[in-house]
Amino acid sequence: MASTNAGQPASTWTFLTHHARVLVEIARDPQARIRDMAARIGITERAVQSIVSDLHQEGYLTLHKVGRRNHYTLNAERGFRYPTEADLPVRLLLDLFTQHDLPEDGAPARATGSNGQQAASASR
Repeated sequence: MASTNAGQPASTWTFLTHHARVLVEIARDPQARIRDMAARIGITERAVQSIVSDLHQEGYLTLHKVGRRNHYTLNAERGFRYPTEADLPVRLLLDLFTQHDLPEDGAPARATGSNGQQAASASR
């Protein structure tokens, strides 16, 4: 892959969509604010709100108002949307990306435990 002078990849594609990143952020913190998710992912609040709406409409999460904030519950057994992975639960993705805590700068940290428990509450 070609890289720029600053050592950054020339291409801007990534392996995870914004939808996957929002789902992972909610798995990490079911009470996360839209503003915080947007800042962490690097997209607008409006984009996060639209994605949350998509995920809710498709049954990947439910929203509950707690005071002025939303609390999210994930349906981690819901299958992926792409036909070749539709028989696999999104729990596999969530488990992969929530096995460790990320520090504020977003760099991967060591796993938090040997029991493999997910960091956030997702219905199983």
